[in-house]
Amino acid sequence: MVTDSHSILARWRKYFSQLFSVHGVSDVRQTKIHTAETLVEMAIEKLKRQKSPGTDQIPAEMIKAEGKTIRWEIHKLINSVWSKEELLKE
Repeated sequence: MVTDSHSILARWRKYFSQLFSVHGVSDVRQTKIHTAETLVEMAIEKLKRQKSPGTDQIPAEMIKAEGKTIRWEIHKLINSVWSKEELLKE
């Protein structure tokens, strides 16, 4: 389990590098995150209904029902984490 912020960021960087490599991006740090909106939409579409919510306790049905509002907020959050290279503190 990764618990320190440096390792968490490194794991996210690796994840997005692998994700964007499918789209021909060689350096994820040089990529603008404008594609995150599309990725958020795809991820929300893949959410399964009638499943237990995750640690955030937000059921998939609620996320899907919110439509563009929730997608925009998630997109803003991703952009913030991306540009600051810093995870939000609880």
